[in-house]
Amino acid sequence: MSRLLAAITLVLSVALTIVVTITCSVPIILAGMTKLLLPIPVVWRAISAFCNLMMYCWCSSLALLLHLNPWLKWDIEGLEGLNKKKWYLLICNHRSWADIVVLCVLFRKHIPMNKYFLKQQLAWIPFIGLACWALDMPFMRRYSRSYLIRHPERRGKDVETTRLSCEKFRNHPTTIVNFVEGSRFTDEKHQQTRSPYQHLLPPKAAGVAMALNVLGSQFDKLMNVTLCYPENDRTPFFDMLSGKLTRIVVRVELISVTDELHGDYTNDKNFKRGFQQWLNALWAEKDSRIEEIKAGAGVKSGY
Repeated sequence: MSRLLAAITLVLSVALTIVVTITCSVPIILAGMTKLLLPIPVVWRAISAFCNLMMYCWCSSLALLLHLNPWLKWDIEGLEGLNKKKWYLLICNHRSWADIVVLCVLFRKHIPMNKYFLKQQLAWIPFIGLACWALDMPFMRRYSRSYLIRHPERRGKDVETTRLSCEKFRNHPTTIVNFVEGSRFTDEKHQQTRSPYQHLLPPKAAGVAMALNVLGSQFDKLMNVTLCYPENDRTPFFDMLSGKLTRIVVRVELISVTDELHGDYTNDKNFKRGFQQWLNALWAEKDSRIEEIKAGAGVKSGY
């Protein structure tokens, strides 16, 4: 692709993405304001359904924009057995901002609409906080160990707050997404964290353990998703917008949510150690899988 064509594609993609996002988010925000003014359960449920529909429209619009790229190929494995009427906890490596687009576009027809655990601070961002709240995305307040030492009365409050915010998910199928590494992969972060993996940052177990502790019995499966952009590894999001993204690789592994994955991560040291070992082993397998993909493993299926 020529530089001129890439530049034109970039401008058009950004403009269309902004238009689509505004078109879908404004009704969500207005619905959220209605939700604030009419705190009635039946109204809340109707508004939540409407907001999910608008998010689906947003995902479908992004899918259309991606399909306009004639060079883009999807390499997908593991969609079999997924069901929009079930509950899932989705964990994934985090390479780029493109990851959220890929997850929304790929899974919109296969599983319930994605809900992301968000930091409490995001609730106060104008428009974004209200839109995410209207979409029933739970906000989590995390306390550091030093803070809990000074304020022991707050111990367990993060779990209880999460439990209350997730109660609504018990009434309708939901997919909760957790980017386990906590932030996007960069070479600098890879060095700073002294990651034992070649292509990943060390996983942070607390968030996954908390979600399983709060809603563990509700989840039908844990979805272990591996994302990779083997031919656009450096700047996949920019390449996506400029039409230079050529291949998206997604591997989905369904894991049963057994009793061994339920426990008190904060207070049970034995459970905490075992859970960390389990997640680290899962991440080691994911790292090997990415290495195989980058080494030139064949394309298995399209999308």
